[in-house]
Amino acid sequence: MRFLTVVLRHTCRNMLLTWKSQCMTLFTVSLSVLIFSFFYLIYSNALHIGEELDDDLRLVVYLDEDPALPLQEEYRRRILKFDQVDHIEFISREQAYKRFEQQLGDNTDVLTGVPTDFLPASIEVYPVRTLDSLSRIKRFSDYLQTLPGVIKVQYGKEWIERFYVFIQLMRVIIILSGSLLIMTTTFMVAHTIRLTLLSRQQELELLRLVGATNHYIRMPFLLEGALQGFIGASCGMGALLLLYNWITLQFAGPANLTLLSFAFFDRTIVCSIIGIATLLCAAGSFSAIRRFMHL
Repeated sequence: MRFLTVVLRHTCRNMLLTWKSQCMTLFTVSLSVLIFSFFYLIYSNALHIGEELDDDLRLVVYLDEDPALPLQEEYRRRILKFDQVDHIEFISREQAYKRFEQQLGDNTDVLTGVPTDFLPASIEVYPVRTLDSLSRIKRFSDYLQTLPGVIKVQYGKEWIERFYVFIQLMRVIIILSGSLLIMTTTFMVAHTIRLTLLSRQQELELLRLVGATNHYIRMPFLLEGALQGFIGASCGMGALLLLYNWITLQFAGPANLTLLSFAFFDRTIVCSIIGIATLLCAAGSFSAIRRFMHL
């Protein structure tokens, strides 16, 4: 207990002696965490929206005639042979007409005199809803087009392709911002710790002469780096929460809320980001101590 008290006292003293560089480091860590977590929040919500895709992640295979049961089984076998799907639904001409009639609602009078078999039979294929399925759906569509009796294959091509490109772009941005987070946290903390070591070089030499162990000398600086990471990351996540609340208020309204479902990180992700930033800063501090003190 006494050792911990001494370490905390030395840590606070170190941070007060170099408060200007400490503030700059905290600002840099906070900004890096804010940038990374902002793009990661957009990415995670985009994936959530992708999981809720309905009609846009459905391939409609139009047929020239209603398939008999043996032909339906053949279609099912060949579809499952190419890729895994959530489920396959066969829609006859009559079922397609009834569905269209329900969609018209009160305007069903426009179908007066129209034959009930004017709509083509179809197969509705629902792929497994993963991000990888978005990249394979074009090849899946081309394959379904080769099946016998197929007139046309239709799906939300433009929307899906744009969504997939957006997800890929967000992945690149997250990787870049994550690299920025690693570099800034480790290098800035290492630089700050070096300044602290330089300002206390003579004092540290005296401590070693009177028998202080390497562990005793190293601990305050390691704790300093960890505190910089923890405080900086907490400030960054707090700033992100304020930004999220502000954006939510700007787009608040019945119409907007039904169109856009945007959620903040859960507690596990928040703690994970803060914990990773803390470890990175502690690693930067440890690196600076090893190089400067040769411990």
